[in-house]
Amino acid sequence: MGAGTEPAEAQCDSLEGKVYLDHNATTPLAPEVAQAVWDAMCQAWGNPSSSHPTGRKAKELIGSARESLARMLGGRPEDIVFTSGGTEANNMVIHTACRHFHESQCGRGDSRGTPHIVTSSVEHDSIRLPLEQLGREGLAARCGAEPARLCPQPAQSSGGAAQGPGAHGCSTDDWQGARGCAGAGRGLPDHRGTQVSPGSPWLSPQFHGPRIGALYARGPGTTTPLHPMLFGGGQERSFRPGTENTPMIAGLGQAAELVSKNWEAYEAHMRDVRDYLEATLEASFGKQRICFNSHFKGSKRLCNTCNFSILGPGLQGRRVLAHCKVLLASVGAACHSEKGDRPSPVLLSCGIPLEVARNALRLSVGRSTARADVDRAVQDLVQAVEQLERDPAP
Repeated sequence: MGAGTEPAEAQCDSLEGKVYLDHNATTPLAPEVAQAVWDAMCQAWGNPSSSHPTGRKAKELIGSARESLARMLGGRPEDIVFTSGGTEANNMVIHTACRHFHESQCGRGDSRGTPHIVTSSVEHDSIRLPLEQLGREGLAARCGAEPARLCPQPAQSSGGAAQGPGAHGCSTDDWQGARGCAGAGRGLPDHRGTQVSPGSPWLSPQFHGPRIGALYARGPGTTTPLHPMLFGGGQERSFRPGTENTPMIAGLGQAAELVSKNWEAYEAHMRDVRDYLEATLEASFGKQRICFNSHFKGSKRLCNTCNFSILGPGLQGRRVLAHCKVLLASVGAACHSEKGDRPSPVLLSCGIPLEVARNALRLSVGRSTARADVDRAVQDLVQAVEQLERDPAP
């Protein structure tokens, strides 16, 4: 790199004395990822569709990132379509499913019928809301006699409960829907030998990459139908046209490389810290005051996630966090952050009582979270609860 092109050396995860336990919302850029993004901005700034050297350099970086992501997922580079994020990828999957159904009906000379789509009550809004909109438009319906697809996410990021084939009373033969945005590094996915149809969205920010996403679809346009929602210059084989965001794609590729090489160590570390967190919560508040909201018999869990409630009046999750001076966390999914003190519909759907769900907190640890961070965070929670109990006024 030439003079004046050195990346900033400041820590990407500098928190000024805070303890960040909200990794399910987003993660700080890994230093290697920040370097990859910087290098792409400085050295591969050309349009990837251009034939001159700057364009070819950008195109090479995109191809390399595609290979890295495919390697992480156990797929092929041609199965990867870069998107702006998981929401776009999910919408593309749902749009494709409905369009493919209607086209297949017309091909049989039958323009009647509505696709019936099976999902779960704990689904992410980027799945649930498009389906509800299609229902209002009469383009989709709940499960009935017509062919259906199953599209639950493999792990629920609010509570941390994992799902798998056979979930929701469906057989493994039905497990063909969109695989959600659980985030690599909290349990590495492998789609080899699975029937992923039509696609699987992945969010780079959830495994220490930049804010960009990708869609995994086996043989898009051939083995698996895939229809674009945007139309333009033909980039991404016309599945997602628009000039590629080379720096962010390069960062995603680097993030995927880190996961492929280190995911077992990442997972073991996060599970150890999460278990220590839960033990420390019980020791600090007492077993009678702590309710873990995703400890379901026979259910697997995300290795990094602890959803719990501190029982007692006036200890709603938002109020507790508002009185914390060190801990940075959330009460649930970031996309629900503007919904006030309404309890998580996911927790209620899982059978958590209303008064318990109101008090829920979600702490999600990361690769760099240490036991010492847990000690500081729990002590902060203890002090916040003590303050609320001394002065219960809003």
